Amino acid sequence: MNLILLFESDFSAADTVIISDRRFHHIRQIHQPEPGQQLKVGLLNGEIGTGIVINLSEHQITLSVSLNRSPPPALPVTMLLAMPRPKMLKRTLQTITSMGVKQLYLINSYKVDKSYWSTPVLQEKTLTEQLLLGLEQAGDTQLPEVHLRKRFKPFVEDELPAIAHNTRALVAHPYNATPCPDAEQTQTTLAIGPEGGFIPYEVEKLQETGFQSIHIGERILRVENAVPVLLARIFPV
Repeated sequence: MNLILLFESDFSAADTVIISDRRFHHIRQIHQPEPGQQLKVGLLNGEIGTGIVINLSEHQITLSVSLNRSPPPALPVTMLLAMPRPKMLKRTLQTITSMGVKQLYLINSYKVDKSYWSTPVLQEKTLTEQLLLGLEQAGDTQLPEVHLRKRFKPFVEDELPAIAHNTRALVAHPYNATPCPDAEQTQTTLAIGPEGGFIPYEVEKLQETGFQSIHIGERILRVENAVPVLLARIFPV
């Protein structure tokens, strides 16, 4: 936890927070702070700053908070991700969040098993927990928006043209594709398929919407590995 995320409900006064949940146990066990010590904090969807330890007991910690700077800038990207296997989904959500993606569409694909859409990970509480872990890791506060689209063709035909309009539209595909373009800080719509890629029909539908097929080499990566590699290649570090 590189940032202690605060919520509006934590505030007992304008500049004072009291924490007694998972975050408190982490602070106590890992940071082991003393009164007067400063911790890095940030308000969810707000600014970042410092929290000075006022009191630490067996059950809670009280911080005096000052928030005075902006969180790290978001990546200029909208990501379309074929729904991963549930076990992989948690890790992938954390990675996507920690790297600064703020718009994520989980979409269907022929290779996506229908059972994946029934995973408890997609329940709002569990989904948010994974996103919060990614924010804490990266020292960010801006929660991503996650959109679920269970039907590929209607999404690509009806919604995607507006989403990808005036953006650099790329689909990561390991076959019959051009090498990944040079890193560029430009608004991008990035589609990432399941392991082994989208089927030809899906690639063709994306190309009809203006997407360019790209690859990052001959090796076929797991989705959880392909996501950070692609983002690191497409955008300047």
